[in-house]
Amino acid sequence: MIQVKHLTKTFVRTVKSGKRIVKEDFNAVEDVSFEVGKGEVYGILGPNGAGKTTLLRMLAGILTPTSGEIVVGGIEYKKDKNQAKNLIGYLSGNTKLYGRLSPREVLEIFGGLYSIDKATLDTRIEEIIELLDMRSFVDNRIDRLSTGQTQRASIARCLIHSPELYIFDEPTLGLDVLSSRTIIDFMKSEKEKGKTVLYSTHYMEEAEALCDHIIMIHEGCILAMGTSDELKSMTQTHNLRDAFIQLMEEKEVIE
Repeated sequence: MIQVKHLTKTFVRTVKSGKRIVKEDFNAVEDVSFEVGKGEVYGILGPNGAGKTTLLRMLAGILTPTSGEIVVGGIEYKKDKNQAKNLIGYLSGNTKLYGRLSPREVLEIFGGLYSIDKATLDTRIEEIIELLDMRSFVDNRIDRLSTGQTQRASIARCLIHSPELYIFDEPTLGLDVLSSRTIIDFMKSEKEKGKTVLYSTHYMEEAEALCDHIIMIHEGCILAMGTSDELKSMTQTHNLRDAFIQLMEEKEVIE
């Protein structure tokens, strides 16, 4: 469903060198390659500042890579990014919605942006309301919703055009147990429909229970990737948290 080949993103930062302030290049993401198949849930794990958000923003077509290649559904970004983006539902880590609108109104607006006819859109909205358990608040103003309800409304916006690939940046961050479970159950149900989910998190236990494959990233580089069992076997540990810590420590020793 998505192929990532030698992806790198370079930024410029200012640093202090003696008494001078100088500019230098640094790679937020460096030579990252992987492939995600149809109907799989892939988790990208790493601490804050690891490069997860930069990576996902490139995959979603928000950021342009410094180098490398992205192919979504057989479509190369460099050749037709807009067509590729039509296959994607992207949720950023800081999505903002208009507070004076209701979730239903947001869905109607985005349905119009995708040129979905009214009958199809009405049916699709009802499906999403049921899927994300939004019936009790779908017609309330967004600025009066809880954090979990607002996050479900944000995810609903990503579903309106029935994408083949979901890219979510920390979708359960800061949510209560019930809201997190709703979103996790949604990702499981989309996988069962043959949809692909690629999402970032630093909740190791959640990823261990949900993901078919896991990519561990630190300082913009892939430390390791594989199934949960493969990563634990590789590091001779009993959980992903310990596996990640060991891989990170081994990288620091090598450097």
